[in-house]
Amino acid sequence: MSALAAEPHPDAGNGWEDLVRRWESMDWPEGCKVEIIEGIITVAPSPANQHNGIAEEIQRRLYRVIPEDWGIYQTQAVAIPARAGMYVPDLLVAPKAALRESSGHFIPAAEAELVVEITSRSNANHDRIAKAAGYATAGVPLYLLVDRWAPGGPTVTLYGQPASDVYRVLRAVPFGEKIHLPAPFDLTLDTAEFPSA
Repeated sequence: MSALAAEPHPDAGNGWEDLVRRWESMDWPEGCKVEIIEGIITVAPSPANQHNGIAEEIQRRLYRVIPEDWGIYQTQAVAIPARAGMYVPDLLVAPKAALRESSGHFIPAAEAELVVEITSRSNANHDRIAKAAGYATAGVPLYLLVDRWAPGGPTVTLYGQPASDVYRVLRAVPFGEKIHLPAPFDLTLDTAEFPSA
């Protein structure tokens, strides 16, 4: 992963709007994931096959339980100005109306019902720390972290009940066990289906 420090251009304005304008207007490498994390524009390569396989397994199961007026998105950016963040979660569940009513390339993170991040070796700390705090700050009700690179071995953690910039851990399981997502999903995921290598 590489990062571009978000220092203001002498002729540009300062602050969040300038950072977003730079994020939207730069010519980024095709297929890369470009985010703003704590005020720094980061560029990561496209995910590995195992990463995409996990995303597909979760997405397939989510489609069975979400309402018709919600969607599941893999490349939708969400804005968290209070944390100088523009994240692109691996999966985002949000009402379809949130995308229809927002022009541009992002929606407010507060519109999300669930975000899923699947760690890559190069971005695991962002997903565990900065993004968890950002999603909690935005009030995203549920954050599912699929951490293939957790220090104690591959783990899936479900966060909920956001307060300020902190989540409560609702459940954490090693790969191979089941984890339940509460209402409005009421879905049990079998993590034995996730590749750990």
